[in-house]
This record gives sequence, structure tokens and C-alpha cells, in this order.
Amino acid sequence: MLRGVFLFFTFCGLVFANELIKVKEYHLKKDEIKKILVKYASSEKLLTFRWTLYKNDALVVFSSYDQIVSQHLLYLNHTNQSLRIELVSRGAYEYITPYLLIRFDEFDFGKDRAKISLWLYDKRHEVYLKYLN
Repeated sequence: MLRGVFLFFTFCGLVFANELIKVKEYHLKKDEIKKILVKYASSEKLLTFRWTLYKNDALVVFSSYDQIVSQHLLYLNHTNQSLRIELVSRGAYEYITPYLLIRFDEFDFGKDRAKISLWLYDKRHEVYLKYLN
């Protein structure tokens, strides 16, 4: 019986698993800007991000995508550990559009660097990312 319950939950986890793929990892210094060109269909959009301050276990991150600038507070081991950027407008899709997660993984006090990873959800494989720097 216990084995059957284990197999059931394992199967459910596989069926409903989020199809996020880790595509890049950075160890960024303060105000070090990263640029990524996002290509899909006939569109090209520029994504930039950087961090400016680490205070009280929070990392202040500035991002810009499709000329929309935003500021985020990301915390370690918290629900606000990442920010989600939708890469394609929702009008063209039924439910979940391709998106990129910028996730704050750790902070190295000795080197004053933040470890940030990028996770991509693109079920239909329509988005191409080109890392410019």
C-alpha cells in the first residue's frame, strides 16, 4: 500500500512538473549589467538586469524588458526569491506564455557578488536567447 501511494505521488509530480530549464548562471558584481536578446517569431526584444544594493537579506534588482523598467526586492529562501518576466504577450497563447525567471541564489560577502540564475519556461521551444555580455 505504501509503495502504491509513493508511486502515485511520484507519477503526479512528473505529470504536473513545471518545465523550467536552467539556462544560465551569473556571479554578478554590483551594477554589472547583463544583456540578453530575446528572439521569437519575427520579434527581437532586449532584456537587461543588474543589482544595485544588498541590505537586510534583500537584493535590489533593476530589470528592463521591451522598454518596461522595473525594480524588485529578491530575498534568499523566500517566496520573493525570483522575478518572472513574460517573454511573449498573452494574446497569442491560451494559458501560459514563455517566461524567464531571474532567481537570486546566494550572496558572497567576501567577493561582494550575487549568484543569479536564469530559468526558462518555453514549452513550445519558440524563444531563442542570445547572451550579449
